[in-house]
Amino acid sequence: MIRFLIALQFLTILPINITAKIGEKDFGKSLFYFPIVGALIGVILAVITFPLGFLPNTVRGVLILIISIILTGGVHLDGFADTCDGFYGSRSKEEILKIMRDSRAGVMGVIGITCLLLLKFALIVNIPRDFLWKSLILMATFSRWSEGLACLVSKYARSEGKAKFFIEYARIGDIVIGGLFTLALFLLMAKVKGVLLFALGLLCALLFIQYAKRKIGGMTGDTIGATSEIAEVSILFFALILGIY
Repeated sequence: MIRFLIALQFLTILPINITAKIGEKDFGKSLFYFPIVGALIGVILAVITFPLGFLPNTVRGVLILIISIILTGGVHLDGFADTCDGFYGSRSKEEILKIMRDSRAGVMGVIGITCLLLLKFALIVNIPRDFLWKSLILMATFSRWSEGLACLVSKYARSEGKAKFFIEYARIGDIVIGGLFTLALFLLMAKVKGVLLFALGLLCALLFIQYAKRKIGGMTGDTIGATSEIAEVSILFFALILGIY
């Protein structure tokens, strides 16, 4: 239970108070629950779409985005912005990590978030309303599982930091089971097309993970957040392209 609570604490703004002692391995083990928490987030967003059904698509799309940011505390957007700031241009690993550590958002971070949110908005308003709820569940589940995947296949790029124990103690069995859970959800909601959607989302996530590893030799909390954001928009994009609905 403590590992599930850790996942809830890191992925949502729910007021989780963990009184039990947390070991270093518990952070890595909590990755098992990331796609489950992602599914819960997706269900919340999906349920919200129904009472908002009377609104125009554009208004509903903006509200869904706002609620998703509030629900997660915007932590992954923050990581995406820092990653955009650090990765822009030809810099050394040390320079990139220093820029990403800066809490202030730079020009490229602001531009990156703006483009990302505009793309998400455009995708949300163009996915037919009757099937948008499925896309939101798949999006949230896959993106949180992709965070665990990023931790598993990478080493930590810094010597110390919040994400260190997630990466060091990530275990292949937990990530594989989480992946099977996620894939089963895709099959349930999108049948055969769901397998292709999962594969395309996985390709996008892996491409970014490899790119990050070339830039800084591994992953940080910021690039894990960026992986999640890229995974989200990839699922929405390919759901629209493939006509999952």
